[in-house]
Amino acid sequence: MKNDLVTKLNPIKNVVFDLGGVLIAWKPDEIIAGVFDDSDLQTLIKREIFQHPDWLEIDKGHLEEIDAIQRFHDRTGVPLTKLEELLQFVKESLTPIPESIELLEELAAQGFNLYCLSNIPVCRFAHIQPLHKFWHHFKGIIISGEIKMLKPDREIFEHLLSEFQLQASATVFVDDIPINVEGAKEAGLHAVLFRDADDCRRQLRAIFGNHQIST
Repeated sequence: MKNDLVTKLNPIKNVVFDLGGVLIAWKPDEIIAGVFDDSDLQTLIKREIFQHPDWLEIDKGHLEEIDAIQRFHDRTGVPLTKLEELLQFVKESLTPIPESIELLEELAAQGFNLYCLSNIPVCRFAHIQPLHKFWHHFKGIIISGEIKMLKPDREIFEHLLSEFQLQASATVFVDDIPINVEGAKEAGLHAVLFRDADDCRRQLRAIFGNHQIST
């Protein structure tokens, strides 16, 4: 008999997924290597673009990509055309992780209310949204670039709960970044650190099972 994740006794009804690194592939090193061959240049790009605070400003909707490209050029000396190519390749690399989509569909079939909460700029989300078919599983989607808030700040989790009238104690958040998981917990949500779909499934079963025992 199939071991469902949800039972009538389970008080957790809402599962909130991150996108990049959870449902959608996010591999910065591979992205950089796909555009730049030189190892020293790859290190520079990683440090001065992907790990620079400007990247978070893009996610937060405070910095437009066109302006960011100029900043990247000023810091690295890389031609603007190559930086434009890099950011386009970022968008093209955001493809679904099949095992994660299977887990999403499994949860949907079992009656969970599914939501999405992602640090992603509007332009990048607008690129991937029409390309994939799993969005209908979500009862609500929040992206940082639209609301000008960013994980792991408490305000974005409070916005999630308020926007969709969710109880923190009835909601579990799934993310691949430890600090985001901690931010969710500090806001009162249950939270799972995503490593892969199978491990996530096991962690969710443990959470649901523990609550079944406590009731």
